[in-house]
Amino acid sequence: MAFVSLWFKTVNSMKVVKFGGSSVANAEQISKIIDIVTADADRRIVVVSAPGKRHGDDAKVTDLLIALATAVLNGENHESALKAVVDRYAQIQHELALPKSVVETIEADLRGRIGSRGSNDLQFMDTMKASGEDNNAKLIAEAFTKKGHPAKYINPGEAGMLLSDEFGNAEVLPESFEKLAALKGESDIVIFPGFFGSTKAGDVATFPRGGSDITGAILAAAVKAEVYENFTDVDSVYAMDPRIVPNAPAIDLMTYREMRELAYAGFGVFHDEAIIPAVKHEIPICIKNTNRPEAPGTLIVPERKYEQTEVAGISSADGFCAIYIDKYMMNREVGFGRRLLQILEDEEISYEHTPSGIDNMSIILRSEELGKKEKTVVERITNELAPDAVSVEHGLALLMVVGEGMHYAVGQAAKATNALAEHGVNIEMINQGASEISMMFAVKEIDRKKAVLALGHAFFG
Repeated sequence: MAFVSLWFKTVNSMKVVKFGGSSVANAEQISKIIDIVTADADRRIVVVSAPGKRHGDDAKVTDLLIALATAVLNGENHESALKAVVDRYAQIQHELALPKSVVETIEADLRGRIGSRGSNDLQFMDTMKASGEDNNAKLIAEAFTKKGHPAKYINPGEAGMLLSDEFGNAEVLPESFEKLAALKGESDIVIFPGFFGSTKAGDVATFPRGGSDITGAILAAAVKAEVYENFTDVDSVYAMDPRIVPNAPAIDLMTYREMRELAYAGFGVFHDEAIIPAVKHEIPICIKNTNRPEAPGTLIVPERKYEQTEVAGISSADGFCAIYIDKYMMNREVGFGRRLLQILEDEEISYEHTPSGIDNMSIILRSEELGKKEKTVVERITNELAPDAVSVEHGLALLMVVGEGMHYAVGQAAKATNALAEHGVNIEMINQGASEISMMFAVKEIDRKKAVLALGHAFFG
């Protein structure tokens, strides 16, 4: 992957590596990550998740911990729930031939967390959930060292991962980055648990979804890493959903903007908001496969060279709806759009797009956002804005055609619309972003897969 070096601004020999739940689900997977890390001396900081599912019907350790915490909060007998968590670690410990004291320490830690429960139930839940990553990091550090690779478990709070006290939805505090930069001086391999940190008051707090990805991005930014390697269970990011298009081409190189646009409408390799710290500090991100580390993966960078008209990928997602408002002479009514969006703000509803015409305006939302508030929103629009007509359409899917090369390119929209028409897909709505690197199409959910195939054929052959 020679193109990686094009994006490094300084010579830096440190890489931050993150492994998700499937990569640390059992002893076999943990042995793989030890081999991956030690194969490259630049991989100095390793972020790990809690053990994930070992097979389709299995439970994630985080889910077991939530069940344990819930039993405690409900005043129920929680011994069986506690045993389920301990047994998962015990199996890993046994298969890695680690001392039994490792599991004894984990059980004592869990009992200690339960025994120190305070009055804040949300904080207690965070404390219990965080134990999944925390105890797995301790176990993995032991596994590295046993194989002759000195590794050091680092507690996030002690290292300076300071978070806000919004339990379950915490954000990193700015002063964390300077404190965490000291990790560059560690001589041993650093094993750092993802997902959580500590408030200024010393309480454990967790990030929202994609928590371990967030931890990795923060550390990569703090130490000014050469690259942030995010290991998962796929070889690459693909240009289209391989579940819809089995032979979808892999994306070798893409920009942050392309990744963001594609992730918005269904690209689920990781949650796009989780990597904000790395994006802000322009740290290249490489998506790789734990089970096939030799595969080059997908590199995500601030900028790249591209051919004009080049499309990076096509993504899609269902679960959207649209509010349609018609009013004659709407364009002459000062403040109409502001008052419409004010209604959504009052009802605490976020919107996705607002395509508009001279006498009409549409608002695309996620159906779950509108939810039970639909009747209230429609009544307020009717009473406060006096439209000629207002209606809501459910069952929409959004498709995004994304590529830096589309900027100023001629004929891309025609190419897309012709492809959809040829395959009998009716377009409910079309919108082009101001950046001109993406086109959005709304279609009926039942037409989503057919639309993806049509666009894929048009742009990728």
